[in-house]
Amino acid sequence: MHKLVVLYPEPDDPEHFRDYYVTKHLALIKNWPGPLAWRYSFDVTTVSPGSATKGDTTYFAVFEADFADAAAMAAARASEYGQRVAADVANYATGGAVVLHYPAQGGTA
Repeated sequence: MHKLVVLYPEPDDPEHFRDYYVTKHLALIKNWPGPLAWRYSFDVTTVSPGSATKGDTTYFAVFEADFADAAAMAAARASEYGQRVAADVANYATGGAVVLHYPAQGGTA
């Protein structure tokens, strides 16, 4: 499995970000070919290592998508919908976005 993660720093207008993201951007994600699963959250916090207490919040929101492999992710990002998804980020993420991707290693609990 290959994972795509998008981290969003605090935007200029958090309410606009939330509204636009949920009502418009996620509509594009729902039609995006390729992801096996995806999820997002606006409740991003950090925890200090070795502590259960919250630290500073570096990011406002996070998005994750799972793909079969790196080739599937690359094809999805290069698709028409992938390009529309990427171009749409400027409409709500005034703080920019950090995009990470990596092969996910597994384990059991």
